[in-house]
Amino acid sequence: MEKNSKRREALLYHAKPTPGKIQVVPTKKYATQRDLSLAYSPGVAEPCLEIAKDVNNVYKYTAKGNLVAVITNGTAVLGLGDIGPEASKPVMEGKGLLFKIFANIDVFDIEIGTKDIEEFIQTVKNIAPTFGGINLEDIKAPESFEIERRLVEELNIPVMHDDQHGTAIISSAALLNALELAGKNVEDVKLVVSGAGSAALACANLYILLGVKLENILMYNSKGLLTKDNPKLSDLQLKYAKDILPISLEEALVGADVFLGLSSGDIMTPKMLQGMAINPIVFAMANPDPEIDYNLAIATRKDVIMATGRSDYPNQVNNVLGFPYIFRGALDVRATKINEAMKMAAVRALAALAKESVPEQVNIAYGAKKLTFGRDYIIPSPFDPRLIIVVAPAVAKAAMDSGVALNPITDWVKYEEELLERLGNDNKMVRLITNRAKMDPKKIVFAEADHLDVLKAAQIVLEEGIGFPVLLGNKEIILELKAEIGFDADVEIIDPKITEEEDRRNKFATTYWASRQRRGISLLDAQKLMRERNYFAAMMVNEGEADALVTGYSRSYPTVVKPILQLIEKAPGASLVATTNMMMTARGPMFLSDTAININPSADDLAKIAVMTAKTARMFGVEPVIAMISYSNFGSSSNESATKVRQAVAYLHENHPEMIIDGELQADFALNPEMLKEKFPFSKLAGKKVNTLIFPNLESANITYKLLKELNKVDSIGPIMLGMGKPVHIFQLGASVEEMVNMAAIAVIDAQEKQKKK
Repeated sequence: MEKNSKRREALLYHAKPTPGKIQVVPTKKYATQRDLSLAYSPGVAEPCLEIAKDVNNVYKYTAKGNLVAVITNGTAVLGLGDIGPEASKPVMEGKGLLFKIFANIDVFDIEIGTKDIEEFIQTVKNIAPTFGGINLEDIKAPESFEIERRLVEELNIPVMHDDQHGTAIISSAALLNALELAGKNVEDVKLVVSGAGSAALACANLYILLGVKLENILMYNSKGLLTKDNPKLSDLQLKYAKDILPISLEEALVGADVFLGLSSGDIMTPKMLQGMAINPIVFAMANPDPEIDYNLAIATRKDVIMATGRSDYPNQVNNVLGFPYIFRGALDVRATKINEAMKMAAVRALAALAKESVPEQVNIAYGAKKLTFGRDYIIPSPFDPRLIIVVAPAVAKAAMDSGVALNPITDWVKYEEELLERLGNDNKMVRLITNRAKMDPKKIVFAEADHLDVLKAAQIVLEEGIGFPVLLGNKEIILELKAEIGFDADVEIIDPKITEEEDRRNKFATTYWASRQRRGISLLDAQKLMRERNYFAAMMVNEGEADALVTGYSRSYPTVVKPILQLIEKAPGASLVATTNMMMTARGPMFLSDTAININPSADDLAKIAVMTAKTARMFGVEPVIAMISYSNFGSSSNESATKVRQAVAYLHENHPEMIIDGELQADFALNPEMLKEKFPFSKLAGKKVNTLIFPNLESANITYKLLKELNKVDSIGPIMLGMGKPVHIFQLGASVEEMVNMAAIAVIDAQEKQKKK
């Protein structure tokens, strides 16, 4: 059933609400007749004439310079093989999605209906004028080698077959650092390769450029060692064929320094690993099952330095570390090709980045683990926000130095700023949050699990490893809904109203009554309240029977927050409770406070809300740059609402000088650093990118976040509770499944943080 559930989820993801994963979005105004006359006839004639005069003007007046074609014929798709061009389209769209979110590169996916090499090449050449670059994908070897070779020679735009070169570039960076840690010289190492397809051959070719000697490489395919007497080998494979009697993989690995696996799972035994040299380097990159299981390898050899293609183990060789930034650098200097110098520049940039101090944002993604260069960290994490400003410039410089750049960069500081702006469009925060939660999942009570969407969210939380759900509600309904959605995992189900829970209800009621008996609550009142799910769930968290609580899907926020505030104490040192919403905007994550609790906070309250919001932003690796919002700018109004914001800022400037905060400010000035710097150069925020907004009242904060969410389709995580002593978080009424999953991940991270402080 779980497999069927995953299958259904995958199909729904690709089908709803709109089929596919990418779309074309206009970049110019089109509201008026004037706009349309400029976009098309007659205005469009002017750029056409300019391009006709000088074809290079196509980069000035069209999207060509930021447009890549992801092209395949569907002959070698992922682990699916030759499934044809139409069946490969979801994969190509997925590649386009990665280009966009990691490097802000636009993509058209092109699926070509031919297996003939010449037809394929001519098709690509005929459509090449449309594009700034060509990413070949999932084309079977050896045809892929000839197709790439010809297109690189015959086109004047960058062309790369990522299946070959992506893995080669990332693993080469890993190899450089692994050899350094192992204390070995690249010229001396003995390398055994399991796999002789396009990726394995590309890796071996690049390793030779790093300094590995051809005579020190033994390569195997499914039939055994490549030898020169094998008539079925391609010319590229013959390069690695040996004029010796075949020996087994186990024999070849005796004394070997490096094992490169791009073949099939579990073909390397512990005995084979034990036969390798001291400090063996094992790149077991078959997916989903590596050539040797990571945990088995670590248990077999304590000195092994290991990488895989999987995200749940250290040192993931992930192509997303390379291709978006390689094409970014190539496009930005209008390179005519992606040559070996550019690939090597990417290799060395990645290797060097792994040795630098890891940003807190990346550390946070891995929980309490502090990543430093070593056996468990030989290549950067895909979460690292510096990749675009390290790899892309390195590739661009290499293109310039090797003479293939038609539009050289002269101002590298400005270029880096432009890259960072592009990065703002790629919101990695949700992935960071989910990954961090998975590092130490917690027990989460879903207080409304007899609602279908809540149950779906709980299922995803369990299956993704975010947490361990406890399902509260009518047991019969929950079981029916579980069967309906294929949620057959054995999870705890609790119905607070049934007789079987009477002892626990009474225990919770007695504890609650003891804390509230002098505030108008009788024991009988407490016993009645414990039949209600939110009171019962809150007591589960209070009594340590669960780590966190999420609720609020089916009831209004005030109704749900009341029992929470009655039962859950404030955090140590907190004098009020507030909320913030993390909005996933085009400029990056924005924190908006207070969106749900304090109707008309005082100046003192606003200062406290700002401090709590800043701490929460840092919890997610975001250094807060805070604007205190009003309808006035720096004293332009003496109204009470503006005055209290001004007073809060004055207090914070005096008592928290380390905070980057200012106000009162109108929202447009806060969000436009150039405008702010021009009009108010004295401001602490001048020239800075604000990422946190504190509003003067609940009304303005709540309206703003909901307008952003609905009008601009901005994803929202929250309201995140601030100042609570326990990890309790409340959904907005009717929250989506995705929003509930994200809030559950927030609750897990909150539990992790509170556990650290104990």
